[in-house]
Formats: sequence, C-alpha cells, structure tokens
Amino acid sequence: MDRPDRGKLRSMYQVQQLIAGVWDGSGDAGWLTVLDPADGTPVTRQPVATEAEVEAAVKAARAVAPRWARTAPAERAAAIGRAADAIEAVADRLAEAETAEMGRPLAAARGGVQAGVSTLRQYAQLAPVRGGRTLGGDADAIDLMVPQPRGVVAVVTPWNDPVAVSCGLLGAALATGNTVVYKPSERSPASGWLLARLLDEHLPSGVLSLLTGDAPVGAALAGQEVDVVAHVGSTATGRTIAAACARTGAKALLENGGSDPLIVDDDVDPRWAAEQAAIGAFTNAGQLCVAVERIYVLRSVATRFLGALVERAGALRSGPGRDPLSELGPLVDRRHREHVHEQVRAAVADGASVLSGGVVPDGPGAFYPPTVLTECTDQMAVMREETFGPVAPVMVVNSFDEALSRASYSPYGLAATVLTGSMSHAQRAWRELPVGTVKVNAVFGGAPGGAAQPRGGSGQGFGYGPELLDELTATKAVHIEGPGGEGGRW
Repeated sequence: MDRPDRGKLRSMYQVQQLIAGVWDGSGDAGWLTVLDPADGTPVTRQPVATEAEVEAAVKAARAVAPRWARTAPAERAAAIGRAADAIEAVADRLAEAETAEMGRPLAAARGGVQAGVSTLRQYAQLAPVRGGRTLGGDADAIDLMVPQPRGVVAVVTPWNDPVAVSCGLLGAALATGNTVVYKPSERSPASGWLLARLLDEHLPSGVLSLLTGDAPVGAALAGQEVDVVAHVGSTATGRTIAAACARTGAKALLENGGSDPLIVDDDVDPRWAAEQAAIGAFTNAGQLCVAVERIYVLRSVATRFLGALVERAGALRSGPGRDPLSELGPLVDRRHREHVHEQVRAAVADGASVLSGGVVPDGPGAFYPPTVLTECTDQMAVMREETFGPVAPVMVVNSFDEALSRASYSPYGLAATVLTGSMSHAQRAWRELPVGTVKVNAVFGGAPGGAAQPRGGSGQGFGYGPELLDELTATKAVHIEGPGGEGGRW
C-alpha cells in the first residue's frame, strides 16, 4: 500500500468548550486524545464535559432562548450568512482538521466543508420567508397558524462527515430561532470546535454552546430538559436518545444507520454499473450513511459486473488523506477496522468468497483495502447489518422480482439505488422499496433541498431540506376577536 508523506499535517488541536458564552479548556473530568488514523500519532486533545458543565450549557441556552426567538428572522439569517462567509474563508483549515482526525482525503473533506457552507446559506435564505397561514373563519375574527421556535435544541453529530452534517442541523436550528447545545463526535472534535468558534463570532453570547467528550457526555445531554435532540449517527445511539426523549418529553429527530442496497438490472452496461457500485461502496472508505452496503445483480450480467468491480477496486489508490493522490483514506480508527474485518471474516466462514481485498494490511494506521465479496446470503451480517467500511458484498439473483424482495429484507430503511434501463422497473422500485430515498441510475446525487423520512432502524423525521425547518418549530393556532360589550370593535 503506497502511503507517501506529502504535506503532512502535524498541528495538534487543543479543543475548548463553549458554555454560557465563555470558552474554557480546563478539562476537570479529564481529557481524550484523537489519533491520526493514517499513522496513529496524536492530533487532537479534547476536554470531557462534566455533568455540571452539561447542565450549565443547557441552562444558559434556556436563559437566552426567548431573546433569540424574538430576534427578527432576517437578523438571524444575516448572522448565519456572515458565519457561512467566515467558514468558507477558512475552508482549507476545516478540511485539514477532518483529514487529520478521521482520514478522509483532503479534496473530499474540502467538498464536505463547502457543502456545509451551502447548507448554512440555504437555511439563512429559507427561514425568513417561512410563514404560517391564515384560516377562513368569522369575518370579525382573525385565525392564524404560526410556526415558533421549539426552544433549546441538542445537536449530536457524527465523525464521518462532521462539518457538512453539523452545518445542516446547526443552521436549521439557529435560523428558526432555537438556541443550540452542540456535541460533535469524540472522534472529530476539532472539526466541531473550529466550526463552533466561527459561528459563535457572529451570534449573541449564549445562543450556541459546545460540549466535548465521549458517549456518556452525549447521554447526559440527551437526558437534559431540552426541547429537541437532533442526532445523526448509529442506530444504537439513536435508540438510546429516543428512550431518553421519551422520559423528558423532548422531540427526537434521528438519522441513524443504514444498510443500503444496490440493484443491478440485466439491461444495463455491467462496467458502468460496476463503476457506480464502486463509487457507492468505496467513497469515504465506505463510511457514509448512504453508502452502498449490499449489491444484488441479475445473473446474466453478474460475471462481467464482478470482473469490472474487482478491477475498479484494485485500481483505487489508497493512502493518507493528506496525500493529494489518495482516493481511499484509512478507516476512522483500528477499533472500527476490526468491526469491518470481523464482518468480512464471518461472511467467509459462512461461505462467501473474497474476490478482492479482505486482508488487514501491515503497517501503521487503520487502512483497509476495498473488498469485494460474492456468494453472499441474506443471513450474513455483511448483508444485514451496517458495515460502514469499503466492502461490497454481492448476491447473484435470478430476477428483478427476487432482487426487490431481497433488497427489502432489512431492519433499516435509509436509501436504495436501482440501476436499470426499464421505466417499469424504476417505477416499481421507488414504489416498493421500504426506504426514505430511492435513486435510479446514480448512487449519489439529487436536487438541493431534497428531504426524506428514514424508516425502521434508520431513524425518524426529516433531517434535511425545508422540511427540517418544520421539524424544529412548533405550530401555534391563534384566534383573535374584537373585545365584547358596547363599543367592542377594534
């Protein structure tokens, strides 16, 4: 595996927390260190929030919430727009932090930051023009339905696309007049810290707080008296948050794990289909919620498809994300690599064949090769659970009906892709697949503002688009009449 040292990023990030408008890095509950997944060297040091700090952050957010809610929507939007400009101006610095902490190739990390900037601007533009509606009632009365901020939103974000995901949830919550307590993943705290600093410079004191630390910190935050907990991450964590919200009465807004299928019909070019499959399975080393996790290919094109997929997997250049030539960076850490490899080992033990990869490489870091498996079955964990790594497990099927049936056999319901030249098959796929998003003839893509509701173990609620603004507001009905009695008209 070629891992040249090109422009190595060696800055050590010393993260601070933001509570009640004050930046602090005292670390009374201890510290956690993030290691570069390319070589295991320390890159970030973060304080672990105490229970008292979690409580103080929520209390401060609650105190300032009425003032921020009363702020004119256009004024809130202008502040977010200025923050977006500031983030764009230092996009390279944020991208470098992503690469250093979770290994993503630098060009892809820059793309993630730019996506985050675009999302902030989108919500800054949309929020001020959102309104309620008037209702037809008595001629002497006024009836309104008005959206209002929910109050305090806890935002808990993942490590795999930290800036883009955080910008979406933070931007929507702030633009709709909520105050926010933000906890980024303990695997990418520098990305969250840098982002929070830039946002905080353009917001009133206390509107945004930042907490850092591991899972107990997130659990403590979810258990506080907040109004919404918005979480993107694993299904297990999402279920823990949902249980906490059931106790407190907070709204749980969850985008969780997925095991997204890809169907390859028998009327498409197998090489093109293999290229789509490789993009879907290997981008970001497979560490995407909507990565292709299982593939169903029609028998008549299977041999050519598999040959082309193995060829593409072997051609990917793997190396440190800071290397501008790298297409495939390391996994986020060795613990996660062991999870990925264990699924591959278990599949092989149950009869799967490895056509490419499948071996833990020697040397430093958490690298794992792009892996293609065939002769897979529905019962294998690699076909049923979320792998979240550069693994493409393939099952050969005899008909499109069989492909649809097997693709629907999953506890998850995030997204699915169908490659087909048949309009009737495309129509059947989007109608029948029990997922939030169906893509036809492209594994990634979609118009700006698109939003869907995940199903099953993949979560609940809209996580993107204008509908996310609705998730973060509560609608109030208002009925107004003139005062009664003599002279009681307005």
